Amino acid sequence: MVSYSHNSIFEPRTAKGRIVRDLLLLAAGAIIFVAVAIFCLVISVAEAAPLSKKGYNPGGGLFLELGTGSTLSTPAPELKTDVKVNVTGNIARVTVAQTFINPAQAWIEGVYVFPISDKGAVDHLVMKIDDQVVEGTVQERQVAKRQYQSAKRVGRQASLVEQERPNIFTISVANIPPKAEISVEITYQEALPMENGTLALRLPQVLTQRYVPGTTQVVGLGGAGWGINTSEVPDAERITPPVRDLSLLPENPLSLQILLDPGMPLAGLKSRYHQVSVQELAPAYYQVKMRKGSVPADRDFVLEWQPEAGDAPKVALFAEEKDGATYLLAMIVPPKSSGAEKEIVMPREVVFIIDASGSMHGESIKEAAEALRYALGKLTPRDSFNIIAFSDQAVSLFGKPKKANETARNEAKRFVDRLTAAGGTELSRALEAALDDTVDSGRLRQIVLLTDGAVGNEAALFRLIRRTIGDSRLFTIGIGSAPNSYFMNRAARFGRGSFTFIGKASEVAERMSKLLAKLSKPVLTDLEARFRDNLVVDILPGTLPDLYSGEPIVFAAKLPKGAKAKGMIDVSGRLLDVNWTKSLDMSSAIQGPGIAKLWAKRKVETLMEGLQDGKDAEQVRIAVVDVAVAHQVTSPYTSLVAVAKNVSRPQGEKMTRQAVPGNPPAGWTPPSGANQQHGSPLQKTQAPNLVPNAPAQLATAPTAQVTVGLRAQGATRAILQVAIGLFALLMALWLWLLRRRIA
Repeated sequence: MVSYSHNSIFEPRTAKGRIVRDLLLLAAGAIIFVAVAIFCLVISVAEAAPLSKKGYNPGGGLFLELGTGSTLSTPAPELKTDVKVNVTGNIARVTVAQTFINPAQAWIEGVYVFPISDKGAVDHLVMKIDDQVVEGTVQERQVAKRQYQSAKRVGRQASLVEQERPNIFTISVANIPPKAEISVEITYQEALPMENGTLALRLPQVLTQRYVPGTTQVVGLGGAGWGINTSEVPDAERITPPVRDLSLLPENPLSLQILLDPGMPLAGLKSRYHQVSVQELAPAYYQVKMRKGSVPADRDFVLEWQPEAGDAPKVALFAEEKDGATYLLAMIVPPKSSGAEKEIVMPREVVFIIDASGSMHGESIKEAAEALRYALGKLTPRDSFNIIAFSDQAVSLFGKPKKANETARNEAKRFVDRLTAAGGTELSRALEAALDDTVDSGRLRQIVLLTDGAVGNEAALFRLIRRTIGDSRLFTIGIGSAPNSYFMNRAARFGRGSFTFIGKASEVAERMSKLLAKLSKPVLTDLEARFRDNLVVDILPGTLPDLYSGEPIVFAAKLPKGAKAKGMIDVSGRLLDVNWTKSLDMSSAIQGPGIAKLWAKRKVETLMEGLQDGKDAEQVRIAVVDVAVAHQVTSPYTSLVAVAKNVSRPQGEKMTRQAVPGNPPAGWTPPSGANQQHGSPLQKTQAPNLVPNAPAQLATAPTAQVTVGLRAQGATRAILQVAIGLFALLMALWLWLLRRRIA
């Protein structure tokens, strides 16, 4: 019998043997490390592949390259858009017809993410296939999705319209035959805004790509976009559609026809950004068309008109009876007061926030800088001010606001001249600094935000504004050819301020002068609407906001079932510290269709805001579905779906899902050297947090060129983190066992 010996490679007797042992162990560890690293890399690549497939962007990034040599196995569907608008008074009925054209020899499903007005109540869907017309219905979102998916699987043609944001929708069209087309029409109703007697119709046509903050990847809601779902924007894949490569000419031709019945003679009618032809078909009845027939859909269309002097409406009241209930929409223009022109007695503290992120590159940053220079020139020596520029990080001009003397203003202008647009849109950092509630300057405090609003985390920013606004007021200026009007409008409302848009450099003086005239204080406060005879009415908004010069009072109301539009409504408030009252006779209301849907749109918005107040998410969802389905309008929880009766795609024929790329917004160019691959330049991780409530600790401006925004690494993929963690545990276990063996 051979006795057991302790001699082994782990316990050599000589020094040379021990050196060989250590080298072998080191080599074994290196081999294991390399093997696991290769394994992690394979996992990372494999995980990225579905994103590329899911986004239908073989380049894996923001831009979709088309044409000869494209790596797309099936060409993306082409799109043309035809818009028809009927305007009566201040109510617009808009029909958007989008025709999906299949250029391929294979069956495809087209997916298109597009913008509409954030104030539009989408209520109607029609799918047209040759001579066949299929009407859609509003269903709970998951029900509509299942109905669409079922039709898609069996080969029936179907379309689905889903709301991602109040101003972002997705249309999916299944089973488009080879070399054929399917047209999808959606219709929405909107009450048009009015300011200083001017009414405006804004038709969004293109999306500015949204910035997606967050470092933690989540499953979230799947979509066809290039974005990665994060804990802060769990639906990033659904709001980041691919964009046509900048080297290609813009497509997606847009044609439109507007029939305008303002109800009174007009003193002026103009299109802000497009060349149009105007024909007066009858007295005070106009037809507006594109002069060239069609143009690329690469910027918002804006039409404005002004009634002749003395003819501008002072009161407008509309009513509709539906399902036994009466709905009202009221607009009241308060009287002008000479007191509104009085010089401001109280000194101001103005904090300007300017967006210098990558989405502002090109014309937008020039327009924002010009607007800021204009505002700086209007400050008085009694005012104090500061500037915060932001992209990945926030950079403050001064540690704290300074008096607006000539020296400080000149320094500010040099700061603005050095700004360069690049990086992400970490707006929360700038807002936290500007809305610092520890500041007590004893001044009228105003925040002026200049941005395109290209953010995906609107809800988080709204919560931040509502929580920290304090006694400050927030004014927003939408910059560029396609600003995020939903964010701009809502942020100003939560900030108890006002908003405006600047779409080109030539508008800076006009728009800024009007906005700066409002910065003193609201002219109409403590507003309240009361219905006589103790009538219990669901009025929206529940609390009427303060109004600035030139802004009308607008509210919608639903009377109890069985109640008729009779009696009086008393609207009261303080007009420049003087009591003011206006009474409306409900019996004089103009009957008009769609008022119920406008009320429902506002009701859904109010219910959704409950989520920011901590209300139970499931209860909010149920309440929203009840309102939206009853009034047949879309919402975050309801969708429009239309399904053809007959099966069109033969069994055995495959179908490919393809995203329709949008045009880049007019005037936008990518920052120099920007990475156009997936997750960049518009998706970055957060920079280190700024110290909250301490604006003096913000980075202050250097004397060299200011490039706000540092490149940051993307979020480590969850599965890769798990693999690395398992590898570390296995290595620790192996070393522990090895140590015991040696011992």
